[in-house]
Amino acid sequence: MNYKLLWEDQFDQDGKPNPEIWTIETGGHGFGNGEQQFYTNREKNIFIKDGILNIVAHKEKYEHLNYTSAKITTEGKKSITNGRVEVVAKVPHGAGTWPAIWFLGNQFKEVGWPSCGEIDLMEHVGHNPNVVHFSLHSKTNYFHIKNQPTKVVKLENIVNEFHEFAMDWEENQITFYLDGKEQETFIKPKDASKEQWPFSQDFYLILNLALGGTWGGLIDDSNFPISFQIKSVKIYERSDLID
Repeated sequence: MNYKLLWEDQFDQDGKPNPEIWTIETGGHGFGNGEQQFYTNREKNIFIKDGILNIVAHKEKYEHLNYTSAKITTEGKKSITNGRVEVVAKVPHGAGTWPAIWFLGNQFKEVGWPSCGEIDLMEHVGHNPNVVHFSLHSKTNYFHIKNQPTKVVKLENIVNEFHEFAMDWEENQITFYLDGKEQETFIKPKDASKEQWPFSQDFYLILNLALGGTWGGLIDDSNFPISFQIKSVKIYERSDLID
Protein backbone atom coordinates (compact mmCIF):
# COMPACT_ATOMS: atom_id res chain seq x y z
CA MET A 1 0.00 0.00 0.00
CA ASN A 2 1.11 3.52 -0.76
CA TYR A 3 0.23 6.59 1.28
CA LYS A 4 0.60 10.33 0.96
CA LEU A 5 0.59 12.77 3.85
CA LEU A 6 -2.84 14.31 4.37
CA TRP A 7 -1.99 16.50 7.35
CA GLU A 8 0.41 16.60 10.29
CA ASP A 9 1.28 18.52 13.41
CA GLN A 10 4.90 18.60 14.56
CA PHE A 11 4.05 21.01 17.40
CA ASP A 12 6.82 23.36 16.30
CA GLN A 13 5.19 26.59 17.51
CA ASP A 14 5.30 27.26 21.26
CA GLY A 15 2.02 28.19 22.93
CA LYS A 16 -1.44 26.73 22.42
CA PRO A 17 -2.27 23.98 19.88
CA ASN A 18 -2.97 25.12 16.32
CA PRO A 19 -6.66 26.20 16.27
CA GLU A 20 -6.95 25.25 12.60
CA ILE A 21 -6.41 21.62 13.64
CA TRP A 22 -7.42 21.33 17.29
CA THR A 23 -10.26 22.32 19.58
CA ILE A 24 -9.58 22.37 23.31
CA GLU A 25 -12.59 20.83 25.03
CA THR A 26 -13.57 21.85 28.54
CA GLY A 27 -15.81 20.28 31.17
CA GLY A 28 -15.96 17.93 34.10
CA HIS A 29 -19.02 15.71 33.86
CA GLY A 30 -17.21 12.37 34.18
CA PHE A 31 -17.52 11.55 30.48
CA GLY A 32 -19.51 8.38 31.11
CA ASN A 33 -16.67 6.78 33.06
CA GLY A 34 -16.80 8.54 36.42
CA GLU A 35 -13.58 10.37 35.58
CA GLN A 36 -12.35 12.84 38.20
CA GLN A 37 -10.64 15.53 36.13
CA PHE A 38 -11.97 18.87 34.90
CA TYR A 39 -10.68 19.62 31.43
CA THR A 40 -9.61 23.27 31.06
CA ASN A 41 -8.15 25.39 28.28
CA ARG A 42 -5.58 27.00 30.59
CA GLU A 43 -1.94 27.05 29.54
CA LYS A 44 -0.92 25.23 32.73
CA ASN A 45 -2.95 22.24 31.50
CA ILE A 46 -2.08 22.34 27.81
CA PHE A 47 0.83 23.98 26.01
CA ILE A 48 3.47 23.43 23.35
CA LYS A 49 7.12 23.97 24.18
CA ASP A 50 10.30 22.90 22.39
CA GLY A 51 8.45 20.80 19.84
CA ILE A 52 6.32 18.86 22.31
CA LEU A 53 2.63 19.10 23.13
CA ASN A 54 2.19 18.83 26.89
CA ILE A 55 -1.13 17.76 28.42
CA VAL A 56 -0.60 18.31 32.13
CA ALA A 57 -2.78 17.12 35.00
CA HIS A 58 -2.73 18.94 38.34
CA LYS A 59 -4.02 18.12 41.80
CA GLU A 60 -6.07 21.25 42.53
CA LYS A 61 -9.61 22.29 43.35
CA TYR A 62 -11.33 23.49 40.19
CA GLU A 63 -15.07 23.97 39.79
CA HIS A 64 -16.60 20.93 41.53
CA LEU A 65 -13.60 18.59 41.10
CA ASN A 66 -10.17 18.11 42.67
CA TYR A 67 -8.07 17.58 39.54
CA THR A 68 -7.52 19.36 36.23
CA SER A 69 -6.24 18.14 32.88
CA ALA A 70 -6.78 18.75 29.15
CA LYS A 71 -8.35 17.23 26.07
CA ILE A 72 -8.06 18.25 22.43
CA THR A 73 -9.93 17.00 19.37
CA THR A 74 -10.01 17.57 15.63
CA GLU A 75 -13.81 17.40 15.51
CA GLY A 76 -15.18 19.57 12.73
CA LYS A 77 -11.69 20.41 11.52
CA LYS A 78 -9.79 17.28 10.49
CA SER A 79 -11.15 13.80 9.76
CA ILE A 80 -9.97 10.51 8.33
CA THR A 81 -11.58 7.51 6.70
CA ASN A 82 -9.07 4.79 5.84
CA GLY A 83 -5.37 5.61 5.57
CA ARG A 84 -2.53 5.56 8.07
CA VAL A 85 -2.05 7.26 11.43
CA GLU A 86 1.25 7.75 13.28
CA VAL A 87 1.45 9.38 16.71
CA VAL A 88 4.67 9.67 18.73
CA ALA A 89 3.86 10.04 22.41
CA LYS A 90 5.24 9.56 25.91
CA VAL A 91 2.85 7.92 28.38
CA PRO A 92 3.09 9.07 32.02
CA HIS A 93 3.42 6.79 35.03
CA GLY A 94 1.32 6.83 38.16
CA ALA A 95 -1.78 5.09 39.47
CA GLY A 96 -4.98 6.74 38.35
CA THR A 97 -3.63 8.10 35.07
CA TRP A 98 -5.51 7.23 31.88
CA PRO A 99 -3.98 8.80 28.75
CA ALA A 100 -5.45 7.95 25.36
CA ILE A 101 -5.02 8.46 21.62
CA TRP A 102 -8.38 7.66 20.06
CA PHE A 103 -11.00 8.37 17.43
CA LEU A 104 -14.77 8.86 17.40
CA GLY A 105 -17.08 8.76 14.38
CA ASN A 106 -18.17 12.16 13.15
CA GLN A 107 -21.79 11.15 13.84
CA PHE A 108 -21.15 11.04 17.59
CA LYS A 109 -23.46 13.97 18.38
CA GLU A 110 -26.21 12.59 16.16
CA VAL A 111 -26.23 8.88 17.07
CA GLY A 112 -24.28 8.80 20.33
CA TRP A 113 -21.76 6.30 21.63
CA PRO A 114 -21.09 3.47 20.86
CA SER A 115 -23.16 3.64 17.66
CA CYS A 116 -20.78 6.23 16.21
CA GLY A 117 -17.84 3.85 16.58
CA GLU A 118 -14.60 4.28 18.51
CA ILE A 119 -11.02 3.39 17.59
CA ASP A 120 -8.48 3.32 20.41
CA LEU A 121 -4.99 3.71 19.01
CA MET A 122 -3.55 3.73 22.53
CA GLU A 123 -4.94 3.50 26.04
CA HIS A 124 -2.80 3.08 29.16
CA VAL A 125 -3.94 2.91 32.78
CA GLY A 126 -1.34 3.72 35.38
CA HIS A 127 -2.27 0.95 37.80
CA ASN A 128 -1.16 -1.51 35.08
CA PRO A 129 2.09 0.10 33.92
CA ASN A 130 3.76 -0.62 30.59
CA VAL A 131 0.62 -2.27 29.19
CA VAL A 132 -1.18 -0.60 26.28
CA HIS A 133 -4.52 -1.44 24.71
CA PHE A 134 -5.57 -1.21 21.04
CA SER A 135 -9.35 -1.55 20.71
CA LEU A 136 -12.45 -1.09 18.56
CA HIS A 137 -15.94 -0.30 19.88
CA SER A 138 -19.28 -0.44 18.08
CA LYS A 139 -22.96 -0.71 18.93
CA THR A 140 -22.71 -4.50 19.13
CA ASN A 141 -19.18 -4.79 20.56
CA TYR A 142 -18.05 -2.46 23.34
CA PHE A 143 -16.47 -2.51 26.76
CA HIS A 144 -19.66 -2.37 28.87
CA ILE A 145 -20.55 -5.81 27.56
CA LYS A 146 -16.87 -6.82 27.39
CA ASN A 147 -16.84 -8.14 23.83
CA GLN A 148 -14.91 -5.43 22.00
CA PRO A 149 -11.95 -6.47 19.83
CA THR A 150 -8.88 -5.64 21.95
CA LYS A 151 -5.16 -6.29 21.74
CA VAL A 152 -3.21 -5.93 24.98
CA VAL A 153 0.55 -5.39 24.66
CA LYS A 154 3.12 -5.31 27.45
CA LEU A 155 6.45 -3.65 26.73
CA GLU A 156 9.09 -2.52 29.19
CA ASN A 157 9.66 1.23 29.29
CA ILE A 158 6.36 2.20 27.72
CA VAL A 159 6.01 4.84 30.43
CA ASN A 160 8.22 7.91 30.38
CA GLU A 161 9.71 7.18 26.95
CA PHE A 162 8.54 8.24 23.50
CA HIS A 163 7.01 5.51 21.32
CA GLU A 164 5.23 5.48 17.99
CA PHE A 165 1.64 4.26 17.98
CA ALA A 166 0.34 3.67 14.46
CA MET A 167 -2.45 2.05 12.50
CA ASP A 168 -3.29 1.16 8.93
CA TRP A 169 -7.02 1.59 8.37
CA GLU A 170 -8.49 -0.15 5.36
CA GLU A 171 -12.09 -0.64 4.32
CA ASN A 172 -12.33 -4.11 5.84
CA GLN A 173 -9.60 -4.19 8.48
CA ILE A 174 -7.56 -2.11 10.92
CA THR A 175 -3.97 -3.03 11.81
CA PHE A 176 -2.21 -1.60 14.88
CA TYR A 177 1.54 -1.08 15.32
CA LEU A 178 3.86 -0.22 18.21
CA ASP A 179 7.25 1.21 17.24
CA GLY A 180 6.81 -0.13 13.74
CA LYS A 181 6.03 -3.68 14.83
CA GLU A 182 2.64 -5.08 13.88
CA GLN A 183 0.56 -5.99 16.93
CA GLU A 184 -2.89 -7.02 15.69
CA THR A 185 -5.26 -6.84 12.74
CA PHE A 186 -9.00 -6.65 13.37
CA ILE A 187 -10.93 -7.82 10.30
CA LYS A 188 -14.47 -6.83 9.43
CA PRO A 189 -16.72 -9.87 9.97
CA LYS A 190 -18.39 -11.27 6.88
CA ASP A 191 -21.75 -9.59 6.22
CA ALA A 192 -21.20 -7.25 9.19
CA SER A 193 -23.83 -4.56 9.66
CA LYS A 194 -23.02 -0.90 10.18
CA GLU A 195 -23.84 -1.42 13.86
CA GLN A 196 -21.08 -4.04 14.06
CA TRP A 197 -18.56 -2.29 11.78
CA PRO A 198 -19.11 1.50 11.75
CA PHE A 199 -15.57 2.09 10.51
CA SER A 200 -16.48 3.14 6.98
CA GLN A 201 -17.10 6.80 7.77
CA ASP A 202 -15.16 9.87 8.85
CA PHE A 203 -13.64 9.85 12.34
CA TYR A 204 -11.92 12.61 14.30
CA LEU A 205 -8.87 12.35 16.56
CA ILE A 206 -8.79 12.89 20.34
CA LEU A 207 -5.80 13.28 22.67
CA ASN A 208 -6.47 13.44 26.40
CA LEU A 209 -5.25 12.60 29.88
CA ALA A 210 -8.09 11.36 32.09
CA LEU A 211 -7.81 10.61 35.80
CA GLY A 212 -9.48 7.92 37.88
CA GLY A 213 -12.86 6.64 36.85
CA THR A 214 -14.13 3.16 36.25
CA TRP A 215 -10.93 2.00 34.58
CA GLY A 216 -8.37 4.53 35.76
CA GLY A 217 -8.99 3.56 39.37
CA LEU A 218 -7.54 5.12 42.51
CA ILE A 219 -5.36 8.18 41.96
CA ASP A 220 -1.90 8.47 43.53
CA ASP A 221 -1.69 12.14 44.51
CA SER A 222 2.08 11.97 45.04
CA ASN A 223 2.82 12.07 41.30
CA PHE A 224 1.39 15.47 40.38
CA PRO A 225 1.86 17.34 38.15
CA ILE A 226 1.63 14.60 35.51
CA SER A 227 2.39 15.12 31.81
CA PHE A 228 1.20 13.24 28.74
CA GLN A 229 3.51 14.38 25.94
CA ILE A 230 3.02 14.15 22.18
CA LYS A 231 5.84 14.81 19.75
CA SER A 232 4.05 14.44 16.43
CA VAL A 233 0.82 13.46 14.69
CA LYS A 234 0.82 12.36 11.05
CA ILE A 235 -2.27 11.39 9.06
CA TYR A 236 -1.93 9.77 5.64
CA GLU A 237 -4.44 8.86 2.95
CA ARG A 238 -4.25 6.01 0.47
CA SER A 239 -2.59 7.07 -2.76
CA ASP A 240 -2.86 3.74 -4.56
CA LEU A 241 -5.91 2.18 -6.14
CA ILE A 242 -7.54 -0.89 -4.64
CA ASP A 243 -8.08 -3.62 -7.22
